[in-house]
Amino acid sequence: MKKHILVVSQYFYPEQFRINDIASEWVKRGHKVTVLTGIPNYPQGKFYAGYGWFKKRKENWNGVDVIRIPLIARGSNAIGMVLNYLSFVVSGFFWKSFTKVKADVVFTFEVSPMTQALIGVWYAKKHKIPNYLYVQDLWPENVEIITGIRNKAIIGPISKMVNYIYKNCDKIFATSPSFVKQIQKRTPGEEEKVEYWPQYAEDFYQPTDVKSELIPQDGVLNVTFTGNIGTAQGLEILPKTAKLLKERSVKVRFNIVGDGRNKNNLIAQIKAEDVEEYFNLIGQRPATEIPSILASSDVAFLSFANNPLYEMTIPAKLQSYMACGCSIIASAGGETERIIREAGCGLCAPIGDAAELANNICQMANDAALRSMGACARNYFERQFNKKKLMDQMSCYL
Repeated sequence: MKKHILVVSQYFYPEQFRINDIASEWVKRGHKVTVLTGIPNYPQGKFYAGYGWFKKRKENWNGVDVIRIPLIARGSNAIGMVLNYLSFVVSGFFWKSFTKVKADVVFTFEVSPMTQALIGVWYAKKHKIPNYLYVQDLWPENVEIITGIRNKAIIGPISKMVNYIYKNCDKIFATSPSFVKQIQKRTPGEEEKVEYWPQYAEDFYQPTDVKSELIPQDGVLNVTFTGNIGTAQGLEILPKTAKLLKERSVKVRFNIVGDGRNKNNLIAQIKAEDVEEYFNLIGQRPATEIPSILASSDVAFLSFANNPLYEMTIPAKLQSYMACGCSIIASAGGETERIIREAGCGLCAPIGDAAELANNICQMANDAALRSMGACARNYFERQFNKKKLMDQMSCYL
């Protein structure tokens, strides 16, 4: 039976999140999909050209009906981000009270902020329909990491809000087994409603022979990072690693493809370590260009900031790298390290260990076999993160 699915997601196309592809896939499978989202402003912190409070508030993209409710752009500081989070949920409260949209099921795509899931709860309660939540970021843990706030007077109410959301979900999907365990601690007696549903990568993430002109081909080892440049990514390890490599006279090029709130800090760190020649800052590119960029690279890179939460996290870029058949080098632990080791597709250094990361990069530079592990990555991807298999699994609930 085909359903009308209301997707609640603060971020949606032209912002680059996997919910874009999930929604499009549901349309292809015959469902009617309405997305309630905000005015696009991620990650730069300002509204995209052509969008605003009074521009392009409704549109149809790939067969998906998109409704954009007002919010305050993220800006470049913590106050702006808080206002951004609050404004979306306030707008959502009024929207659910007056909308004529009648859906059969709610699906909330939860990357921070968790507050957006309140809209899904309120709408589902009002219309007495199933409410599903897909957890990408754990709260309140994520709030503590990003803001540094540990005050119980602030974290306590957020924790209660999270418990309220989980209690009012019929099904909770999580992106890693560790996330499942953490969420189940908050759903006593209802542990079975929490399920591991890993992210897949869009179909255009494939191995390709098409090369990108953005990556120089001059014999220098190309190590490429793609995605958001935020505090969670822990990219400050790269300038430190580059300095160690420079001291050893090892030539490497770190290609950074992306943008984000921490980009200026990264640039400052690169200059402070006097390693500008080790970096190629490309900026944000359309996601469809990433396969050719990776095909022009020797190895893909990912990292995390040093926090126990990230031991439980499987970043979306890991699936993208594996889908493209890339060897991977990482500064990571926990779930990410487990997958890379199970797949036999790369090398992992402990989070924050620049010396070990430098050693691994030297290994990569000197051993062609290590740079040829991409087939293992692709094979693991097909076994564990196959899009059709995962979307079929989700269809059981629609």
